[in-house]
Amino acid sequence: MSTTTADQGRMPRQISYIIGNEACERFSFYGMRNILVPFLISSILLAYLPEGPQRDGAAKDIFHTFVIGVYFFPLLGGWLSDRFFGKYHTILWFSLIYCAGHACLAMFENNATGFYTGLFLIALGSGGIKPLVVSFCGDQFDQSNKSRAKVVFDAFYWIINFGSFFASLLAPLFLRHWGPAVAFGIPGVLMFIATFVFWLGRRHYVNVPPSGNDPHSFFEVVKTALRAQAPGRGRPGHAVAMSGVVLAVALLGLWALSLGGLAPSWWPDFGFVISACLALGVVIALGGWGASMQLERARGAHPDAAVDGVRAVLRILIVFALVTPFWSLFDQKASTWIIQGREMVIPHASTWWPSWLIQDAAQMQALNPLLVMLLIPFNNIVLYPLLRRMGWEPTALRRMGWGIAISGVSWIVAGALQLWLDGGEQVSLTWQALPYLLLTFGEVLVSATALEFAYSQAPHAMKGVIMAFWYLTSTFGSLWVLLTNFGVRNEAVLSRIAGTGLSENAFLMFFFAGFAFVAALAFAAYARRYPMQDNYRIA
Repeated sequence: MSTTTADQGRMPRQISYIIGNEACERFSFYGMRNILVPFLISSILLAYLPEGPQRDGAAKDIFHTFVIGVYFFPLLGGWLSDRFFGKYHTILWFSLIYCAGHACLAMFENNATGFYTGLFLIALGSGGIKPLVVSFCGDQFDQSNKSRAKVVFDAFYWIINFGSFFASLLAPLFLRHWGPAVAFGIPGVLMFIATFVFWLGRRHYVNVPPSGNDPHSFFEVVKTALRAQAPGRGRPGHAVAMSGVVLAVALLGLWALSLGGLAPSWWPDFGFVISACLALGVVIALGGWGASMQLERARGAHPDAAVDGVRAVLRILIVFALVTPFWSLFDQKASTWIIQGREMVIPHASTWWPSWLIQDAAQMQALNPLLVMLLIPFNNIVLYPLLRRMGWEPTALRRMGWGIAISGVSWIVAGALQLWLDGGEQVSLTWQALPYLLLTFGEVLVSATALEFAYSQAPHAMKGVIMAFWYLTSTFGSLWVLLTNFGVRNEAVLSRIAGTGLSENAFLMFFFAGFAFVAALAFAAYARRYPMQDNYRIA
């Protein structure tokens, strides 16, 4: 496979293949994702549960478990790419797994084993390529044309939403009129086209080789730092990191004991997914904290650049951790907000309502990508220049912090709509446009910005892995949702919620809004002292 060097100051021509692949892949992903909850609620897969809150809750749990998988497997894809195969081959092979998952959904709509196998394969395939496509796009640029990278990252995010818009608009109609086999089959065809388009560009890509068994990789430097002795100073960082490992093993052990009914009575039966995510979280948090305490001990055994790179990654992980509450709000638009929309009235009697097109509450999700396509150019052409003229520079971290806060406001509005519904009023579905507008504005400030931020901050040898950690923020976002849903199934918690005078749905909406506001304040405090980096490759 040949490689090319980007022309001086020009847009690399191979970008068109990557953008085309992404447009089709996003239609594929969002086409199945955005009908998953409505399908599950009405399918025989959950027929053993009574209609209403129990079935709705089970559908939400399955959806967010799927999302956890989608954003967990980037760790695997990033590792395989950086260590062994490079980005191109890893993307291609995981895309084929992705296609097989779509085929399972289309063929096994009434078979739980086949359907859930399909969800697993899609989570594996989609997650495996997720950290690589963006960084592979970034690899096509160097110092001579890096100024064009921001345009491409914005265009990249715009095309994601172009595919998502049509998927969100059309997939619910496919499900309503032609059934699950067609509704899940069409995204499968789009995924095959995406894979073919990506393969067509194989002779034009810049292929940065994998780092292989790098003795100065992120994890090697961390291991050296944790194991190194310092005369008379002990190893406090090692103790902190090992406590994370012990806690992780304990969490998984308690889950295993609960399978046989042997867990202590005081331990909640979280299930495997929650237990595994909590175990991963404590390993990352305490392992990273311990490594930062002893990182200077790795100097001498590793180059200063490698040690400084690890320090930069550890700082980035703190930023990422503070973004996780945003995803707990954002991903619920495809679960909690759909369920709320099903309680609302679709205004078919109004002459201005396009009844020939909008026939299902799930189609309101199309507002999100549509608004993204409008807001990205509005922000770049109008809002950001205006703020600069007013003397306020909209840096990446400032945009992300405000995005988290604005997402919290969107859930205040959603909670107000829920109070309206709980009062027995007939509420038009059009009112959901307001929280969608606010949530989408927050998304543009957080997610579109983070694509550029994550790539620019990561040292070269760690770009695939750091992008995987970025996507892992969505895993923990859905973890917060699963934990919250688990918590409200407790009778004591439900009685406390009832004591507030709010319904369970309304209470949770205001709870998640408060969660976002706390996270935004913490993010702003940390962002004030974060040292920005520039890690684009040299031409």
